[in-house]
Amino acid sequence: MNVTTTFRHMEQSEALKAYAEEKLERVKKYIDGPINAQVYFTVEKIRHIVEIVVNAKGVNTKASEATNDMYAAVDAVIDKIERQLKRYKERLKAHKPASEASGRAMSKQIFQAESIETSSEPVVITTKIETAKPMSVDEAVMQMDLLHKDFLVFTDAVSGEINVVYRRKDGNFGLIAPQRA
Repeated sequence: MNVTTTFRHMEQSEALKAYAEEKLERVKKYIDGPINAQVYFTVEKIRHIVEIVVNAKGVNTKASEATNDMYAAVDAVIDKIERQLKRYKERLKAHKPASEASGRAMSKQIFQAESIETSSEPVVITTKIETAKPMSVDEAVMQMDLLHKDFLVFTDAVSGEINVVYRRKDGNFGLIAPQRA
């Protein structure tokens, strides 16, 4: 397990770092393969905030907790991560795993409109290349929940087409699937 720690607005503490690494060992039983974890320790006035982001093969999840004690915050965040991974593992048991086919590479571009009157065309600010992994719609919804995102672009494991699943304002989910003309 590869653990990266970041201390914000506080002195670096080896004891706190070792405590977080020890607690992260509990995550190994839910995930196979190499695990990368980023742990962020932050102090804001009297609040101690711990945020953990776990990336592994096909599984990405994050959680944060704020308490008056940094060690209690670490315990609470690890409990949240464990609950998320346990729920993810239980859902995987109910589904067939997607084939190990490689995903499609896709490009995401962000445009900035300075002013409607001054510029008629948007300007490309950044381009981000991501891989649309093949998965079922249920797996995409599960991944979107784990990442706390409002939408997720993925490759449908059955049809091989790029699809988008998104969270609607009423709390349900929507699916955008391409239609051949």
